[in-house]
Amino acid sequence: MKRAENIAGRKREEGIVILLVAVFLLFVVAAIAALAIDVVSFYTARSEAQLAADGAALAAARVIANSGMTSNPADVALVANVESLARTVATQVAVHNKVGGRNLIDNGTEITITIVPAPSPSTAGSANPLVTVKIARNDLPTFFARIFGRTQVAVSATATAEAYNPSGLNAVAGDAPPVAPVCVKPWVLPNLDPRGGGAQIFDPATGNIKDTTLLGANFARRLFAQPSTVAPSRWRFYAGDQTSFPVPTQSIPSCTVPPTDYQKTVAGCVQTPISCGGPMQLDSSAYPYNSETGQAVNCLTHSENNNGDSLDNAGGPNPPFNFIAGDDNPLAPPPGTKLLVSNSVVTVPVYNSGGAIPISPVHVIGFVQLFLNPDGNGAPTGGPNAGHIRTTVINLVGCGTNATSPPIFGNGGSAVAVRLLSP
Repeated sequence: MKRAENIAGRKREEGIVILLVAVFLLFVVAAIAALAIDVVSFYTARSEAQLAADGAALAAARVIANSGMTSNPADVALVANVESLARTVATQVAVHNKVGGRNLIDNGTEITITIVPAPSPSTAGSANPLVTVKIARNDLPTFFARIFGRTQVAVSATATAEAYNPSGLNAVAGDAPPVAPVCVKPWVLPNLDPRGGGAQIFDPATGNIKDTTLLGANFARRLFAQPSTVAPSRWRFYAGDQTSFPVPTQSIPSCTVPPTDYQKTVAGCVQTPISCGGPMQLDSSAYPYNSETGQAVNCLTHSENNNGDSLDNAGGPNPPFNFIAGDDNPLAPPPGTKLLVSNSVVTVPVYNSGGAIPISPVHVIGFVQLFLNPDGNGAPTGGPNAGHIRTTVINLVGCGTNATSPPIFGNGGSAVAVRLLSP
Protein backbone atom coordinates (compact mmCIF):
# COMPACT_ATOMS: atom_id res chain seq x y z
CA MET A 1 0.00 0.00 0.00
CA LYS A 2 2.79 2.36 0.99
CA ARG A 3 4.70 1.45 -2.14
CA ALA A 4 1.71 2.32 -4.29
CA GLU A 5 1.45 5.72 -2.59
CA ASN A 6 5.17 6.42 -3.29
CA ILE A 7 4.72 5.59 -6.96
CA ALA A 8 1.70 7.88 -7.20
CA GLY A 9 3.66 10.69 -5.50
CA ARG A 10 6.53 10.39 -7.92
CA LYS A 11 4.14 10.53 -10.85
CA ARG A 12 2.60 13.72 -9.45
CA GLU A 13 6.10 15.25 -9.08
CA GLU A 14 6.99 14.27 -12.63
CA GLY A 15 3.80 15.87 -13.87
CA ILE A 16 4.59 19.10 -12.03
CA VAL A 17 8.16 19.13 -13.44
CA ILE A 18 6.86 18.59 -16.97
CA LEU A 19 4.37 21.40 -16.47
CA LEU A 20 7.08 23.74 -15.17
CA VAL A 21 9.38 22.84 -18.07
CA ALA A 22 6.55 23.41 -20.53
CA VAL A 23 5.80 26.82 -19.01
CA PHE A 24 9.51 27.72 -19.12
CA LEU A 25 9.86 26.59 -22.72
CA LEU A 26 6.73 28.50 -23.63
CA PHE A 27 8.28 31.62 -22.12
CA VAL A 28 11.54 31.02 -24.00
CA VAL A 29 9.75 30.44 -27.29
CA ALA A 30 7.64 33.55 -26.74
CA ALA A 31 10.76 35.59 -25.96
CA ILE A 32 12.55 34.27 -29.04
CA ALA A 33 9.50 34.98 -31.19
CA ALA A 34 9.27 38.48 -29.77
CA LEU A 35 12.95 39.14 -30.40
CA ALA A 36 12.56 37.67 -33.88
CA ILE A 37 10.04 40.39 -34.66
CA ASP A 38 12.61 43.00 -33.68
CA VAL A 39 15.32 41.24 -35.69
CA VAL A 40 13.10 41.09 -38.78
CA SER A 41 12.23 44.76 -38.32
CA PHE A 42 15.93 45.58 -38.05
CA TYR A 43 16.87 43.71 -41.23
CA THR A 44 13.91 45.20 -43.09
CA ALA A 45 15.05 48.67 -42.08
CA ARG A 46 18.60 47.74 -43.11
CA SER A 47 17.36 46.76 -46.58
CA GLU A 48 15.35 49.98 -46.82
CA ALA A 49 18.43 52.00 -45.88
CA GLN A 50 20.49 50.19 -48.54
CA LEU A 51 17.89 50.87 -51.22
CA ALA A 52 17.82 54.54 -50.24
CA ALA A 53 21.62 54.76 -50.36
CA ASP A 54 21.79 52.97 -53.73
CA GLY A 55 19.16 55.20 -55.32
CA ALA A 56 20.63 58.43 -53.98
CA ALA A 57 24.18 57.54 -55.05
CA LEU A 58 23.10 56.54 -58.57
CA ALA A 59 20.99 59.69 -58.96
CA ALA A 60 23.92 61.90 -57.98
CA ALA A 61 26.26 60.02 -60.31
CA ARG A 62 23.78 60.49 -63.15
CA VAL A 63 23.83 64.25 -62.56
CA ILE A 64 27.62 64.17 -62.86
CA ALA A 65 27.47 62.02 -66.00
CA ASN A 66 25.09 64.45 -67.71
CA SER A 67 26.96 67.58 -66.63
CA GLY A 68 30.14 67.52 -68.70
CA MET A 69 32.21 67.35 -65.52
CA THR A 70 33.70 63.98 -66.44
CA SER A 71 35.31 65.53 -69.52
CA ASN A 72 36.63 68.71 -67.92
CA PRO A 73 37.37 68.09 -64.22
CA ALA A 74 40.04 70.81 -64.13
CA ASP A 75 37.32 73.47 -64.15
CA VAL A 76 37.04 74.31 -60.44
CA ALA A 77 33.83 76.30 -60.80
CA LEU A 78 32.24 73.50 -62.82
CA VAL A 79 33.18 70.90 -60.23
CA ALA A 80 31.71 73.01 -57.42
CA ASN A 81 28.45 73.64 -59.29
CA VAL A 82 28.01 70.02 -60.30
CA GLU A 83 28.78 68.73 -56.81
CA SER A 84 26.19 71.10 -55.35
CA LEU A 85 23.55 69.92 -57.82
CA ALA A 86 24.49 66.26 -57.29
CA ARG A 87 24.16 66.64 -53.51
CA THR A 88 20.76 68.28 -53.89
CA VAL A 89 19.47 65.51 -56.15
CA ALA A 90 20.87 62.76 -53.90
CA THR A 91 19.21 64.34 -50.88
CA GLN A 92 15.88 64.67 -52.69
CA VAL A 93 15.97 61.00 -53.62
CA ALA A 94 16.95 59.92 -50.11
CA VAL A 95 14.23 61.85 -48.25
CA HIS A 96 11.57 60.18 -50.41
CA ASN A 97 12.59 56.79 -49.01
CA LYS A 98 11.20 55.31 -45.80
CA VAL A 99 13.49 53.59 -43.31
CA GLY A 100 11.90 52.02 -40.26
CA GLY A 101 8.44 53.34 -40.99
CA ARG A 102 9.18 56.99 -41.72
CA ASN A 103 10.85 59.10 -44.38
CA LEU A 104 14.47 60.03 -43.93
CA ILE A 105 15.21 63.55 -42.71
CA ASP A 106 17.87 65.86 -44.07
CA ASN A 107 19.25 66.76 -40.64
CA GLY A 108 22.97 66.30 -41.22
CA THR A 109 23.15 62.84 -39.65
CA GLU A 110 20.67 60.59 -41.44
CA ILE A 111 21.98 61.44 -44.94
CA THR A 112 25.70 61.91 -45.55
CA ILE A 113 27.02 62.55 -49.07
CA THR A 114 30.68 62.47 -50.09
CA ILE A 115 31.82 63.29 -53.63
CA VAL A 116 35.31 62.61 -54.96
CA PRO A 117 35.80 64.31 -58.35
CA ALA A 118 37.90 62.90 -61.16
CA PRO A 119 41.53 64.02 -61.47
CA SER A 120 42.24 66.85 -63.88
CA PRO A 121 43.50 66.02 -67.38
CA SER A 122 47.00 67.16 -66.42
CA THR A 123 47.11 64.51 -63.68
CA ALA A 124 44.92 61.92 -65.38
CA GLY A 125 44.64 58.65 -63.54
CA SER A 126 42.25 55.76 -63.48
CA ALA A 127 39.78 57.50 -61.16
CA ASN A 128 36.32 58.68 -62.12
CA PRO A 129 33.91 60.86 -60.14
CA LEU A 130 32.60 58.90 -57.15
CA VAL A 131 29.56 59.57 -54.99
CA THR A 132 29.23 57.85 -51.62
CA VAL A 133 25.94 58.09 -49.74
CA LYS A 134 25.54 56.88 -46.15
CA ILE A 135 22.07 56.43 -44.71
CA ALA A 136 21.80 56.11 -40.93
CA ARG A 137 18.99 55.97 -38.39
CA ASN A 138 20.09 55.84 -34.77
CA ASP A 139 16.59 55.98 -33.27
CA LEU A 140 14.93 52.91 -34.73
CA PRO A 141 12.41 51.86 -32.03
CA THR A 142 12.20 48.29 -30.78
CA PHE A 143 9.01 46.43 -29.88
CA PHE A 144 9.91 43.61 -27.49
CA ALA A 145 13.62 44.14 -26.91
CA ARG A 146 12.66 47.01 -24.61
CA ILE A 147 11.73 44.29 -22.08
CA PHE A 148 15.47 43.77 -21.76
CA GLY A 149 16.17 47.51 -21.58
CA ARG A 150 16.92 48.11 -25.32
CA THR A 151 14.48 50.73 -26.58
CA GLN A 152 16.32 51.83 -29.75
CA VAL A 153 18.77 50.37 -32.25
CA ALA A 154 20.91 51.92 -34.99
CA VAL A 155 20.81 50.91 -38.65
CA SER A 156 22.98 52.20 -41.50
CA ALA A 157 23.94 51.45 -45.10
CA THR A 158 26.46 52.88 -47.55
CA ALA A 159 26.58 52.91 -51.35
CA THR A 160 29.18 54.26 -53.77
CA ALA A 161 28.35 55.02 -57.40
CA GLU A 162 30.71 55.98 -60.20
CA ALA A 163 30.25 58.13 -63.29
CA TYR A 164 32.45 56.00 -65.51
CA ASN A 165 34.16 57.92 -68.32
CA PRO A 166 37.01 55.90 -69.83
CA SER A 167 38.45 58.89 -71.72
CA GLY A 168 42.20 58.85 -71.20
CA LEU A 169 42.19 55.81 -68.94
CA ASN A 170 43.78 53.47 -71.46
CA ALA A 171 46.96 55.53 -71.39
CA VAL A 172 47.24 54.82 -67.66
CA ALA A 173 45.46 51.56 -66.94
CA GLY A 174 46.06 49.93 -70.32
CA ASP A 175 42.83 47.96 -70.15
CA ALA A 176 39.98 50.29 -69.24
CA PRO A 177 36.57 48.72 -69.90
CA PRO A 178 34.73 50.53 -72.70
CA VAL A 179 31.22 51.86 -72.33
CA ALA A 180 28.39 50.50 -74.45
CA PRO A 181 25.44 52.92 -74.43
CA VAL A 182 22.03 52.18 -75.87
CA CYS A 183 19.63 54.60 -77.58
CA VAL A 184 22.56 55.76 -79.70
CA LYS A 185 21.49 57.63 -82.82
CA PRO A 186 22.37 56.19 -86.26
CA TRP A 187 24.79 58.98 -87.06
CA VAL A 188 28.47 58.07 -87.28
CA LEU A 189 30.79 61.07 -86.94
CA PRO A 190 34.37 61.18 -88.21
CA ASN A 191 37.08 61.88 -85.66
CA LEU A 192 37.41 65.49 -86.81
CA ASP A 193 37.08 68.64 -84.74
CA PRO A 194 33.96 70.44 -86.05
CA ARG A 195 35.83 73.75 -85.85
CA GLY A 196 38.06 72.66 -88.71
CA GLY A 197 41.82 72.60 -89.18
CA GLY A 198 41.99 68.80 -89.34
CA ALA A 199 42.32 68.41 -85.55
CA GLN A 200 40.97 65.27 -83.91
CA ILE A 201 38.32 64.95 -81.21
CA PHE A 202 39.97 61.90 -79.56
CA ASP A 203 43.38 60.31 -79.60
CA PRO A 204 42.57 57.14 -81.58
CA ALA A 205 44.81 54.88 -79.50
CA THR A 206 44.21 56.09 -75.95
CA GLY A 207 40.81 57.77 -76.08
CA ASN A 208 42.22 60.99 -74.62
CA ILE A 209 40.09 64.04 -75.40
CA LYS A 210 42.19 66.34 -77.56
CA ASP A 211 40.56 69.61 -76.53
CA THR A 212 38.02 69.92 -73.72
CA THR A 213 37.02 73.40 -74.95
CA LEU A 214 34.65 71.53 -77.27
CA LEU A 215 32.34 71.28 -74.25
CA GLY A 216 29.58 73.84 -74.56
CA ALA A 217 30.57 74.66 -78.13
CA ASN A 218 27.56 75.81 -80.12
CA PHE A 219 28.43 75.59 -83.78
CA ALA A 220 27.22 77.73 -86.63
CA ARG A 221 28.18 74.75 -88.80
CA ARG A 222 25.20 72.48 -88.48
CA LEU A 223 25.30 68.71 -88.25
CA PHE A 224 24.06 67.00 -91.42
CA ALA A 225 24.42 63.84 -93.46
CA GLN A 226 27.26 62.87 -95.77
CA PRO A 227 27.00 60.15 -98.45
CA SER A 228 29.25 57.20 -97.64
CA THR A 229 30.92 57.59 -101.05
CA VAL A 230 32.43 60.94 -100.03
CA ALA A 231 35.50 61.52 -97.84
CA PRO A 232 34.81 62.56 -94.22
CA SER A 233 34.32 66.20 -93.40
CA ARG A 234 33.95 67.99 -90.09
CA TRP A 235 30.53 67.72 -88.49
CA ARG A 236 29.00 65.64 -91.28
CA PHE A 237 27.78 62.22 -90.25
CA TYR A 238 27.42 58.97 -92.12
CA ALA A 239 24.19 57.06 -91.62
CA GLY A 240 24.57 53.66 -89.99
CA ASP A 241 22.75 50.75 -91.56
CA GLN A 242 20.22 48.45 -89.91
CA THR A 243 22.86 45.82 -89.13
CA SER A 244 24.29 48.14 -86.48
CA PHE A 245 21.12 50.14 -85.82
CA PRO A 246 18.13 47.77 -86.03
CA VAL A 247 14.74 49.41 -86.27
CA PRO A 248 13.24 49.76 -82.77
CA THR A 249 9.84 48.27 -82.09
CA GLN A 250 9.07 50.41 -79.07
CA SER A 251 9.70 53.86 -77.60
CA ILE A 252 8.77 55.61 -80.86
CA PRO A 253 6.94 58.91 -80.35
CA SER A 254 4.03 59.84 -82.56
CA CYS A 255 4.88 62.00 -85.55
CA THR A 256 2.86 64.04 -87.99
CA VAL A 257 4.39 62.08 -90.90
CA PRO A 258 4.71 58.28 -91.18
CA PRO A 259 8.31 57.52 -90.21
CA THR A 260 10.64 55.49 -92.38
CA ASP A 261 12.88 52.84 -90.83
CA TYR A 262 15.70 55.38 -90.66
CA GLN A 263 13.45 57.91 -88.94
CA LYS A 264 12.40 55.29 -86.41
CA THR A 265 16.04 54.78 -85.38
CA VAL A 266 16.37 58.55 -84.90
CA ALA A 267 13.05 59.26 -83.18
CA GLY A 268 12.98 56.00 -81.20
CA CYS A 269 15.43 54.14 -78.99
CA VAL A 270 17.67 51.50 -80.55
CA GLN A 271 18.17 49.00 -77.73
CA THR A 272 21.28 47.41 -79.25
CA PRO A 273 24.33 48.70 -77.35
CA ILE A 274 27.07 50.36 -79.39
CA SER A 275 30.36 49.41 -77.77
CA CYS A 276 33.63 51.30 -77.84
CA GLY A 277 36.04 49.44 -80.09
CA GLY A 278 33.19 47.63 -81.80
CA PRO A 279 32.50 47.59 -85.55
CA MET A 280 29.67 49.50 -87.23
CA GLN A 281 28.31 49.14 -90.72
CA LEU A 282 27.56 52.30 -92.72
CA ASP A 283 24.69 52.75 -95.15
CA SER A 284 26.22 52.26 -98.58
CA SER A 285 23.65 54.35 -100.43
CA ALA A 286 24.47 57.83 -101.64
CA TYR A 287 21.24 59.27 -100.24
CA PRO A 288 22.16 61.64 -97.39
CA TYR A 289 18.85 61.42 -95.47
CA ASN A 290 18.79 65.13 -94.70
CA SER A 291 15.07 65.77 -95.15
CA GLU A 292 14.19 62.60 -93.24
CA THR A 293 16.61 63.61 -90.48
CA GLY A 294 14.85 66.94 -89.98
CA GLN A 295 11.46 65.29 -89.62
CA ALA A 296 12.77 62.60 -87.27
CA VAL A 297 14.59 65.08 -85.04
CA ASN A 298 11.50 67.25 -84.78
CA CYS A 299 9.57 64.13 -83.78
CA LEU A 300 12.19 63.06 -81.22
CA THR A 301 12.49 66.49 -79.59
CA HIS A 302 8.80 67.48 -79.86
CA SER A 303 9.87 70.64 -81.64
CA GLU A 304 7.80 70.60 -84.81
CA ASN A 305 6.66 74.09 -83.82
CA ASN A 306 10.06 75.07 -82.38
CA ASN A 307 8.62 74.40 -78.92
CA GLY A 308 11.09 71.72 -77.86
CA ASP A 309 13.34 71.76 -74.81
CA SER A 310 16.21 74.23 -74.81
CA LEU A 311 19.45 74.98 -73.01
CA ASP A 312 19.75 77.67 -70.38
CA ASN A 313 22.12 79.94 -72.28
CA ALA A 314 23.06 82.09 -69.30
CA GLY A 315 26.82 82.22 -69.31
CA GLY A 316 27.54 80.38 -72.45
CA PRO A 317 26.14 77.79 -72.40
CA ASN A 318 28.69 76.15 -70.15
CA PRO A 319 28.65 73.01 -68.04
CA PRO A 320 26.88 72.09 -65.88
CA PHE A 321 24.15 72.32 -68.48
CA ASN A 322 20.60 73.15 -67.52
CA PHE A 323 17.83 71.82 -69.74
CA ILE A 324 14.68 73.94 -69.95
CA ALA A 325 11.28 72.37 -70.66
CA GLY A 326 9.58 73.46 -73.87
CA ASP A 327 5.87 73.93 -74.45
CA ASP A 328 5.52 70.48 -76.01
CA ASN A 329 7.53 68.44 -73.50
CA PRO A 330 5.68 65.09 -73.19
CA LEU A 331 6.01 65.08 -69.39
CA ALA A 332 3.98 68.31 -69.37
CA PRO A 333 5.96 70.34 -66.84
CA PRO A 334 5.35 74.10 -66.89
CA PRO A 335 7.35 75.67 -69.74
CA GLY A 336 10.65 76.98 -68.43
CA THR A 337 11.01 74.25 -65.79
CA LYS A 338 14.58 73.00 -65.37
CA LEU A 339 14.95 69.33 -66.29
CA LEU A 340 17.50 66.66 -65.38
CA VAL A 341 16.95 64.75 -68.64
CA SER A 342 15.66 65.67 -72.07
CA ASN A 343 14.86 63.88 -75.33
CA SER A 344 16.96 66.55 -77.00
CA VAL A 345 20.12 65.03 -75.50
CA VAL A 346 21.49 62.34 -77.83
CA THR A 347 24.60 60.18 -78.07
CA VAL A 348 26.47 59.84 -81.36
CA PRO A 349 29.40 57.44 -82.02
CA VAL A 350 32.74 58.62 -83.42
CA TYR A 351 34.94 56.42 -85.60
CA ASN A 352 38.66 56.61 -86.34
CA SER A 353 38.25 58.33 -89.67
CA GLY A 354 41.48 59.59 -91.10
CA GLY A 355 40.91 61.37 -94.41
CA ALA A 356 39.91 58.54 -96.73
CA ILE A 357 36.44 57.49 -97.82
CA PRO A 358 35.27 55.07 -95.10
CA ILE A 359 35.15 51.35 -95.75
CA SER A 360 32.64 49.40 -93.65
CA PRO A 361 32.92 48.29 -90.99
CA VAL A 362 34.35 51.28 -89.15
CA HIS A 363 35.35 51.05 -85.48
CA VAL A 364 34.08 53.20 -82.62
CA ILE A 365 36.71 55.13 -80.65
CA GLY A 366 34.37 57.35 -78.64
CA PHE A 367 31.05 59.13 -78.33
CA VAL A 368 29.88 62.73 -78.50
CA GLN A 369 26.86 63.71 -76.44
CA LEU A 370 24.88 66.48 -78.12
CA PHE A 371 21.95 68.73 -77.33
CA LEU A 372 19.72 69.21 -80.37
CA ASN A 373 18.62 72.84 -80.28
CA PRO A 374 14.93 73.40 -81.05
CA ASP A 375 15.52 76.46 -83.23
CA GLY A 376 18.19 74.82 -85.36
CA ASN A 377 16.73 71.69 -86.94
CA GLY A 378 16.15 73.28 -90.30
CA ALA A 379 13.16 72.85 -92.53
CA PRO A 380 12.10 69.20 -92.85
CA THR A 381 11.98 69.44 -96.62
CA GLY A 382 13.51 71.86 -99.10
CA GLY A 383 15.74 74.84 -98.52
CA PRO A 384 19.48 75.02 -97.87
CA ASN A 385 19.17 73.94 -94.23
CA ALA A 386 16.84 70.97 -94.73
CA GLY A 387 17.76 68.45 -92.05
CA HIS A 388 20.76 70.46 -90.86
CA ILE A 389 20.81 70.36 -87.06
CA ARG A 390 22.27 73.00 -84.75
CA THR A 391 23.90 71.27 -81.81
CA THR A 392 25.70 71.93 -78.54
CA VAL A 393 28.37 69.53 -77.24
CA ILE A 394 27.37 68.30 -73.77
CA ASN A 395 29.97 65.62 -73.09
CA LEU A 396 32.80 63.66 -74.70
CA VAL A 397 33.66 60.01 -74.09
CA GLY A 398 36.73 58.46 -75.67
CA CYS A 399 37.93 54.91 -75.21
CA GLY A 400 40.56 54.30 -77.86
CA THR A 401 41.35 50.99 -79.52
CA ASN A 402 43.11 49.19 -76.65
CA ALA A 403 40.18 48.33 -74.40
CA THR A 404 39.60 44.58 -74.14
CA SER A 405 37.65 44.22 -70.88
CA PRO A 406 33.89 43.56 -71.02
CA PRO A 407 31.98 46.76 -71.79
CA ILE A 408 30.12 48.71 -69.13
CA PHE A 409 26.60 49.41 -70.34
CA GLY A 410 25.37 52.97 -70.35
CA ASN A 411 21.79 54.02 -70.95
CA GLY A 412 19.82 56.34 -73.15
CA GLY A 413 20.75 59.43 -71.14
CA SER A 414 24.50 59.60 -71.49
CA ALA A 415 27.42 57.74 -72.97
CA VAL A 416 29.04 58.09 -69.54
CA ALA A 417 27.92 54.95 -67.77
CA VAL A 418 26.80 54.97 -64.14
CA ARG A 419 27.45 51.94 -61.95
CA LEU A 420 27.36 50.94 -58.31
CA LEU A 421 30.78 50.05 -56.90
CA SER A 422 29.57 49.07 -53.43
CA PRO A 423 28.13 47.35 -51.58
